[in-house]
Amino acid sequence: MEFRLKELRKKKKISQLKLALDLNMNQNTISRYETLEREADYETLIKFANYFNVSLDYLLGRTDDENN
Repeated sequence: MEFRLKELRKKKKISQLKLALDLNMNQNTISRYETLEREADYETLIKFANYFNVSLDYLLGRTDDENN
């Protein structure tokens, strides 16, 4: 699985801390998601997809089309 959270965050030039604050999360949790030390639940995946305006399939690396 290619979880694209870090890629999307860096593309938007935002820090883990900003993402965490924007989504009311802990920066350490964001770090663990990015390194795959922790898996996001369905609700959190939706938050990430909505935040970056991409599909869940794109976020999870199932497609290269951001909207599909």
